[in-house]
Amino acid sequence: MLKVGGSRASWWKEHLSTLLPEATLYLAGEEMNRDEIDYAVVWKPEPGWLKTFKNLKCIVSIGAGIDHVLCDPELPVHLPIIRTTSPDLKVRMREYVTLHVLRLHRRLQEVTAAQMVREWRQIIEPPAHERRVGIMGLGNLGADCASTLAAIGFDVAGWARSEKTIDRVACFAGEAARNAFLARTDILVCMLPLTPETEGILNEDLFDRLPDGAAVINVARGQHLVDEDLLAALDRGKMCSATLDVFHTEPLPHDHAFWDHPKVLVTPHIASLIDPIAGGKRIAENIKNFDAGKPIVDLVPQGRGY
Repeated sequence: MLKVGGSRASWWKEHLSTLLPEATLYLAGEEMNRDEIDYAVVWKPEPGWLKTFKNLKCIVSIGAGIDHVLCDPELPVHLPIIRTTSPDLKVRMREYVTLHVLRLHRRLQEVTAAQMVREWRQIIEPPAHERRVGIMGLGNLGADCASTLAAIGFDVAGWARSEKTIDRVACFAGEAARNAFLARTDILVCMLPLTPETEGILNEDLFDRLPDGAAVINVARGQHLVDEDLLAALDRGKMCSATLDVFHTEPLPHDHAFWDHPKVLVTPHIASLIDPIAGGKRIAENIKNFDAGKPIVDLVPQGRGY
């Protein structure tokens, strides 16, 4: 069973069918015998949907995050969950984060605004080694982005729940170190997993602990951000800019204040969008290994929230 939204659903089915020729694939909504479904390959399934498949062996998340599965209050908790990772995901996230850190560092929004009024405005910024970037979340994607930014020359720090070691990156760990991490961060990039502890972490208190005029980039989950707190921080000048790729409701509602705010850049959840070519290959490989009882790197440890 394949459940993925939008126009890509048929593309996913067609490509996965070529990678798993021995399997019968159904898209959500197609007629089938639910009791014959062994695997559910999903993105944001509705609450209670997964429990309707009585003989599932495993749930496969279309993406590295599993919070969209775990948020189901009726989730069959005994079922193994396999995340989907791919080198392409890392490359795309690295590109997006580097692009927007550089855009903020070189103040391209102001350059564009000057062009619109035909103003020849030369903005001189300090070199990268004088710009302090902070990455919240040092998993595979966060650590890779931190290393990339450090290689460019930025003064990079990272914060995570547990101790990490990354070359050329100052690593902070735990709640006791979070305020020190925030105090030295001019551009904050949120790459945290979504857990009960991290939900709403981008809030008024956190913004107040950043230097005046800091910027934030959120490529993690919309639920990390308290929207009203960010808007207030932008309006009072505490924060200078926000680049947001994820939102509480997606697509972002047409009447949301983020669309028209002059200090907010909205992108439609494209930072590291998985496609059927790269993602399908990894999903097919994981399903085959699961069937054969082989080890799976992407298998989520039982009870792990991310």
